[in-house]
Amino acid sequence: MNFIKKLGLYSVVIGLLVGALQFYTGNQLVHVHVWWLFGFMIVVTALTFYVSRLGVSYDNDNFQLYYFGSMGFRMILSIALIFVYVFLYSENELQFVLNFFVLYFLFTGFEIYSLLANFAPQLKKQNEQ
Repeated sequence: MNFIKKLGLYSVVIGLLVGALQFYTGNQLVHVHVWWLFGFMIVVTALTFYVSRLGVSYDNDNFQLYYFGSMGFRMILSIALIFVYVFLYSENELQFVLNFFVLYFLFTGFEIYSLLANFAPQLKKQNEQ
């Protein structure tokens, strides 16, 4: 199964969990803007995976360079989003940041798993040579 299908399936599962949590707890645990965060994470995850994959297709020897570059890009976008929210809105900032980091770590873990699953055979072959 390709990355986009896996990301879609993973997003549906996480979306159902977030929706259930929001349904049962209201806004006590889940921030009002959690769906914007959710969409942001999906787009950023797809974009960073694409950048890593594109880089590896051009230069197999520098997988780490492209991976860490895409992770740095993800981190900069994430920090920018948090700062924009904190400076423009002043409601439930801690809840927003906590929801953001839960989604951030869930999607980062998924991306790492996907990258290792897709590129492990190539890296293993490269190390044997």
